[in-house]
This record gives sequence, structure tokens and C-alpha cells, in this order.
Amino acid sequence: MAGAEFVVGRPAPPLRPFVDRYLGYREPAPAPLIRTEVAGAFVVLVLGWGDPLDVVDPRAAERGAYGVDSFVAGPFDAYCTTSMVGLGAGVQLLLAPLAARRILGVPLGELANRAVAVGQLDDPWLDRLRGRLAEARDWPARFGLLDAALPARLAATGPVDRRLDRAWARLTGSDGRLGVATLAAELGWSRRHLAARFRAEIGLTPKTAGRLLRFQRAYATLARGPLAAPGRAGAVDGGWAERAAHLGYYDQSHLIRDFRRFAGATPTALAGTGSHSSNTG
Repeated sequence: MAGAEFVVGRPAPPLRPFVDRYLGYREPAPAPLIRTEVAGAFVVLVLGWGDPLDVVDPRAAERGAYGVDSFVAGPFDAYCTTSMVGLGAGVQLLLAPLAARRILGVPLGELANRAVAVGQLDDPWLDRLRGRLAEARDWPARFGLLDAALPARLAATGPVDRRLDRAWARLTGSDGRLGVATLAAELGWSRRHLAARFRAEIGLTPKTAGRLLRFQRAYATLARGPLAAPGRAGAVDGGWAERAAHLGYYDQSHLIRDFRRFAGATPTALAGTGSHSSNTG
């Protein structure tokens, strides 16, 4: 069986605020291949045409999807696992929540902490797109299909409440550090109303979304080496206590707690193995 193939595609410029990248993959797994997939303030969309896989939430079996080649997952507020035997093939996209809300056509509160087979969605357009991707001759052709299909879908669905767009931009721009009370005051909403709107449309409360955004930044440092500290020459020493402070955590124990919940292991354990989830955030 041929070796694994992973190809990264850059979406067309108008799509980049909504989709970070396309990841095309063809991966043989003669023995069961099990991965821990980290949580994040994003939605995972896999359009595949290989052997089926299982998506499992260790907290509740009914939240998973089993024997699927294409699925949408999340946003999740804890890690999950995927397992597969055979040959996996497809394209994975990490979608910003409000973009996913428009592309999928459902409020993300209906998908929070769930994985759902694409074929089970009410609108069959993604399943049809999956078939076209499977028939395309190569990865550039597949990425071209996505570049055409996704803007058309975004144009057809239209934006959500502009205040939610603004709130999400403010939260992501602060790497999750902006306080909920400050965010609510800027929008002219009560904290309760802000939380209700976030939970319904984004699938997360603002507080949980902030934790996940902060964690995503911390998780990304595993592969980057020492952090550069603002206003200082060179880099911080790389110790997790100093990194925790730099990344906005109250202390190192809070950082480790979030890693255990969102990635299933401590940062030291993950850095030591060099084995990171395909959900990079």
C-alpha cells in the first residue's frame, strides 16, 4: 500500500476570513489508526471518499458519528478521538464558527459537542460536493471546486447578526482574553443575552469560547519553540509557568487543566511525543 499523502491548499483570498486552509489527505491504515483530536473554537468539516471512520466523544457515545466517510463536528469543548482502518481519503476544513453557521445552514447550537454524518444534514449540497471532490482528477482541481462552491454558498445564505460578527472579532482579536462583561457592554446587551446568542448561533458561551481561543494559541506553541515576549528582545525561556503568564493564564495549573480537558494530555507530554492533533485551530 502506498504511503501517506497530505496536501495543504490555500483558499482563494475572499474565503480566507472564513476558512484557514484545505487539507487534502490520502492515508493508509493497515492497523487501527486512533487519533486524539483537540477541542477548539472552530468547526471541523471532512468531505471524504475513503474507508469509513468513527468519531467518538469519550464523555458520551451518542455524540459521535460511526462508520462515516464525511462528517461535520463541533465546536467541541473537550477532546474527542477518531479511528479508522483501511484507506482514508478526503479534504478537511477548519471553519470559523460564523462561517460554518452559514455554510451548514444550521445554528451551531444544534451541532455543539456532536459529530454528524454529512449525509444526515437536511440540505444535501455538501454530500453532492463530496461526490464531485471524489471524482476530481487531482488536489488542485479539488481545491478549485471548493473555491467555487463555498463563496456561492456564503453569498446565498447571507451574514448573521452583525453584532455577533463584531463580538467574535473582538474575542478572537484578544486571543480570548476580553472579559464577558466588557464584551456585553460594548454590544449593549446583558451578559445573559450575550451568552444565549453565543450558545445558539456559535455553539459555545463567550466564556468557553474565550478559553478555547486561549488554549488554541497555547497549543500552537508546541511546534514553535520558545515564545517571544512583548517588549523584550529574544524569547522567553520556554518554561510552562512563564508561557502560562505570557498566554494570559492565571497560573501554570490553569494552563495544564485546559490542556487535559481540551487535548487529553499535559503540554509537556504532548511536546515530548511530538504527536499533535490534525485539528490545529
